Amino acid sequence: MDAPLPELPDPSSWPDVPTIYDVAKACGVAPSTVSRAFSRPGRVKAETAERIRETAAAMGYQANPLARALPTGRSSLLALVVADVTNPFFFDIIRGAEQAATSAGYTLLVADVHESAEAERTAVDRTISLVEGLALATTRMSNSSIRVAAKQRPTVVLNRVLPDVPSLVTDNAGGIEQAVEHLVALGHRTITYLAGPEASWADGMRWRALLKAAEQQTDTVRVRRLGPFSPTQAGGFTAAESYTTSAGSAVIAYNDLMAIGFMRGLARRGVEVPRDVSVVGFDNIFGSDLCSPQLTTVGSPLRHLGTMAVELLLTAIRSRSTDTGPAAAPPARPSLLPTQLIVRASTAPAA
Repeated sequence: MDAPLPELPDPSSWPDVPTIYDVAKACGVAPSTVSRAFSRPGRVKAETAERIRETAAAMGYQANPLARALPTGRSSLLALVVADVTNPFFFDIIRGAEQAATSAGYTLLVADVHESAEAERTAVDRTISLVEGLALATTRMSNSSIRVAAKQRPTVVLNRVLPDVPSLVTDNAGGIEQAVEHLVALGHRTITYLAGPEASWADGMRWRALLKAAEQQTDTVRVRRLGPFSPTQAGGFTAAESYTTSAGSAVIAYNDLMAIGFMRGLARRGVEVPRDVSVVGFDNIFGSDLCSPQLTTVGSPLRHLGTMAVELLLTAIRSRSTDTGPAAAPPARPSLLPTQLIVRASTAPAA
């Protein structure tokens, strides 16, 4: 029969910042029992566990969630790695992921890696042991590096496809096709693509989709590629310096930031959008309808992208926690989110 628990000591003797050892001493139990009462309460007698929790609350003790996570692998933390947190493209992705994580009782950690594959690998290495799942948004890491991370923790990749890692992508091909059809209907027959980072999977997809969409037109449509450029307003401004209107009357940019910077660069040179050049962006970021002229762009449900990323992670986490065999196989095909062309004032009939 278990011995009765001792009376609690005088609260005036309690330390200002109590530790697990102080709680154990006050309850007359071992520190390991206090640890189990928080991390594995089913392994502690109900009366003892309740006494420990009440004492800890009275003393102001809070268990360290990371310390508790070491033996259990449960930290209630998820990580979202983004290429550039200052890019409005990620605003809705982060918000959607954060809301989904909070609703499930998780906390979302966001790492900004400044468009650097090296910084991204470092961030993943530093956080992967602390979190239960990892979402890589517009990752610049190699396929092998992503697979190494996926073997350690459930991992989801956004805007990139790996056959053996769960992936979420927007319909790049469909979006480009809509943009080309729109420009061709306006009479444009030469389209220039402003390329983004060479390490971007989405950049390659959009360029190939542009070539295919041009081939499918009944009229002859020529395409050319400029770049790569930084996926920023500064990158677009630089692209404007190497662009000549004699090379074509329409431009599709890798993303909205580049398109906005490109229009600013053209304005500096006296080239008017859309009178001289029609411009189409990609992503429909916050601010794409606030620039002058308002930007025609290919939009996608970015907030839903973040929400789905967390939902996929939570499904994989639950699968690993209940599966006694090998980890459950990831989806064979990536989840494809729709895109929609949003026509504004930056496109007009060809001169």
